[in-house]
Amino acid sequence: MHTSRRITVERNRLRFAAAHMATFGGACEPLHGHNYDVFIELEGPLTEDAWVWDFGATKRAARELVELLDHKFLLQRRSPHLEIRELPDGWEVGFGGKTYRFPASDVLPLPIANSTAECIAEWFAGELLQRLQRDGATHLRRLSVGIEEMPGQAGWYTLEV
Repeated sequence: MHTSRRITVERNRLRFAAAHMATFGGACEPLHGHNYDVFIELEGPLTEDAWVWDFGATKRAARELVELLDHKFLLQRRSPHLEIRELPDGWEVGFGGKTYRFPASDVLPLPIANSTAECIAEWFAGELLQRLQRDGATHLRRLSVGIEEMPGQAGWYTLEV
Protein backbone atom coordinates (compact mmCIF):
# COMPACT_ATOMS: atom_id res chain seq x y z
CA MET A 1 0.00 0.00 0.00
CA HIS A 2 1.27 3.46 -0.82
CA THR A 3 0.04 6.72 0.59
CA SER A 4 -0.30 9.91 -1.28
CA ARG A 5 -0.84 13.54 -0.41
CA ARG A 6 -2.13 16.33 -2.61
CA ILE A 7 -1.56 20.05 -3.11
CA THR A 8 -3.46 22.48 -5.28
CA VAL A 9 -2.62 25.85 -6.79
CA GLU A 10 -5.10 27.84 -8.80
CA ARG A 11 -6.19 31.16 -10.22
CA ASN A 12 -4.61 34.30 -8.79
CA ARG A 13 -1.63 34.76 -11.11
CA LEU A 14 -2.41 31.58 -13.06
CA ARG A 15 -4.63 33.34 -15.58
CA PHE A 16 -4.34 34.07 -19.25
CA ALA A 17 -6.42 35.69 -21.96
CA ALA A 18 -6.35 33.99 -25.34
CA ALA A 19 -8.29 33.63 -28.57
CA HIS A 20 -9.28 30.40 -30.27
CA MET A 21 -11.79 28.78 -32.59
CA ALA A 22 -12.53 25.17 -31.75
CA THR A 23 -14.00 22.77 -34.27
CA PHE A 24 -16.80 20.32 -33.55
CA GLY A 25 -19.40 18.38 -35.47
CA GLY A 26 -18.07 19.56 -38.82
CA ALA A 27 -18.34 23.22 -37.80
CA CYS A 28 -15.88 25.81 -36.58
CA GLU A 29 -16.66 28.28 -33.83
CA PRO A 30 -16.27 31.96 -34.67
CA LEU A 31 -12.96 33.42 -33.58
CA HIS A 32 -13.40 34.47 -29.93
CA GLY A 33 -11.53 34.57 -26.67
CA HIS A 34 -11.67 33.69 -23.00
CA ASN A 35 -10.11 34.81 -19.77
CA TYR A 36 -8.86 31.41 -18.65
CA ASP A 37 -8.04 30.30 -15.10
CA VAL A 38 -5.67 27.40 -14.42
CA PHE A 39 -6.12 24.81 -11.66
CA ILE A 40 -3.33 22.40 -10.73
CA GLU A 41 -3.35 19.37 -8.43
CA LEU A 42 -0.19 17.43 -7.60
CA GLU A 43 -0.23 14.09 -5.80
CA GLY A 44 2.59 12.03 -4.40
CA PRO A 45 4.42 11.02 -1.25
CA LEU A 46 5.87 13.69 0.98
CA THR A 47 9.45 14.76 0.34
CA GLU A 48 12.05 14.74 3.12
CA ASP A 49 10.87 18.28 3.85
CA ALA A 50 7.31 16.97 4.43
CA TRP A 51 5.59 18.43 1.41
CA VAL A 52 4.36 17.08 -1.91
CA TRP A 53 6.06 19.98 -3.68
CA ASP A 54 6.72 23.63 -2.98
CA PHE A 55 3.73 25.84 -3.80
CA GLY A 56 6.02 28.64 -5.01
CA ALA A 57 8.01 26.35 -7.31
CA THR A 58 4.77 24.92 -8.71
CA LYS A 59 3.37 28.38 -9.39
CA ARG A 60 6.62 29.58 -10.99
CA ALA A 61 6.67 26.62 -13.38
CA ALA A 62 2.98 27.13 -14.23
CA ARG A 63 3.44 30.87 -14.76
CA GLU A 64 6.09 30.14 -17.41
CA LEU A 65 3.35 28.38 -19.37
CA VAL A 66 0.67 30.97 -18.62
CA GLU A 67 2.98 33.65 -20.01
CA LEU A 68 3.39 31.67 -23.24
CA LEU A 69 -0.40 31.44 -23.65
CA ASP A 70 -1.32 34.95 -22.60
CA HIS A 71 -2.67 37.26 -25.33
CA LYS A 72 -2.14 34.71 -28.10
CA PHE A 73 -4.28 33.01 -30.69
CA LEU A 74 -4.10 29.32 -29.72
CA LEU A 75 -3.58 27.45 -32.98
CA GLN A 76 -4.38 23.73 -32.96
CA ARG A 77 -1.58 22.56 -35.28
CA ARG A 78 -2.87 18.96 -35.44
CA SER A 79 -6.40 19.89 -36.45
CA PRO A 80 -7.79 17.53 -39.07
CA HIS A 81 -10.39 20.19 -39.99
CA LEU A 82 -8.54 23.48 -40.37
CA GLU A 83 -6.43 24.36 -43.38
CA ILE A 84 -3.25 25.74 -41.81
CA ARG A 85 -0.33 27.33 -43.62
CA GLU A 86 2.76 28.69 -41.96
CA LEU A 87 3.89 31.84 -43.74
CA PRO A 88 7.26 33.60 -43.44
CA ASP A 89 5.72 36.26 -41.19
CA GLY A 90 2.66 34.55 -39.77
CA TRP A 91 -0.08 31.98 -40.12
CA GLU A 92 -3.03 31.48 -42.43
CA VAL A 93 -5.97 29.46 -41.16
CA GLY A 94 -8.91 28.45 -43.31
CA PHE A 95 -12.24 26.75 -42.74
CA GLY A 96 -15.47 26.71 -44.73
CA GLY A 97 -14.51 29.44 -47.17
CA LYS A 98 -13.17 31.80 -44.49
CA THR A 99 -9.47 32.61 -44.25
CA TYR A 100 -7.79 34.22 -41.27
CA ARG A 101 -4.26 35.68 -41.31
CA PHE A 102 -2.36 36.16 -38.06
CA PRO A 103 1.05 37.75 -37.47
CA ALA A 104 3.51 35.19 -36.11
CA SER A 105 3.95 37.16 -32.88
CA ASP A 106 0.22 36.80 -32.08
CA VAL A 107 0.07 33.00 -32.47
CA LEU A 108 1.03 30.14 -30.19
CA PRO A 109 1.01 26.99 -32.34
CA LEU A 110 0.18 24.05 -30.06
CA PRO A 111 0.61 20.35 -30.89
CA ILE A 112 -3.08 19.64 -30.24
CA ALA A 113 -6.00 18.53 -32.45
CA ASN A 114 -8.47 21.08 -31.12
CA SER A 115 -8.31 24.19 -28.94
CA THR A 116 -10.82 22.90 -26.40
CA ALA A 117 -10.19 23.38 -22.69
CA GLU A 118 -9.55 19.62 -22.42
CA CYS A 119 -6.84 19.65 -25.10
CA ILE A 120 -5.23 22.79 -23.71
CA ALA A 121 -5.23 21.14 -20.25
CA GLU A 122 -3.51 18.05 -21.70
CA TRP A 123 -0.78 20.15 -23.34
CA PHE A 124 -0.36 22.24 -20.17
CA ALA A 125 -0.09 19.12 -17.95
CA GLY A 126 2.64 17.57 -20.11
CA GLU A 127 4.65 20.79 -20.24
CA LEU A 128 4.21 21.42 -16.53
CA LEU A 129 5.34 17.90 -15.62
CA GLN A 130 8.53 18.40 -17.64
CA ARG A 131 9.27 21.66 -15.80
CA LEU A 132 8.54 20.17 -12.37
CA GLN A 133 10.69 17.11 -13.05
CA ARG A 134 13.47 19.37 -14.34
CA ASP A 135 13.28 21.12 -10.96
CA GLY A 136 13.52 17.83 -9.04
CA ALA A 137 9.91 16.72 -8.57
CA THR A 138 10.55 13.20 -9.78
CA HIS A 139 8.44 11.54 -7.08
CA LEU A 140 5.02 12.78 -8.22
CA ARG A 141 2.38 10.14 -8.91
CA ARG A 142 -0.37 12.22 -10.47
CA LEU A 143 -0.73 15.67 -11.95
CA SER A 144 -4.10 17.15 -12.91
CA VAL A 145 -4.68 20.42 -14.74
CA GLY A 146 -7.97 22.21 -15.19
CA ILE A 147 -8.42 25.00 -17.72
CA GLU A 148 -11.48 27.07 -16.90
CA GLU A 149 -12.94 29.04 -19.82
CA MET A 150 -15.50 30.79 -17.66
CA PRO A 151 -16.64 30.29 -14.07
CA GLY A 152 -18.09 26.82 -13.67
CA GLN A 153 -16.88 25.56 -17.06
CA ALA A 154 -13.50 23.79 -17.12
CA GLY A 155 -11.77 21.00 -18.98
CA TRP A 156 -9.42 18.71 -17.04
CA TYR A 157 -6.58 16.36 -17.87
CA THR A 158 -4.82 13.97 -15.47
CA LEU A 159 -1.42 12.39 -15.96
CA GLU A 160 -0.61 9.24 -14.01
CA VAL A 161 3.17 9.49 -13.58
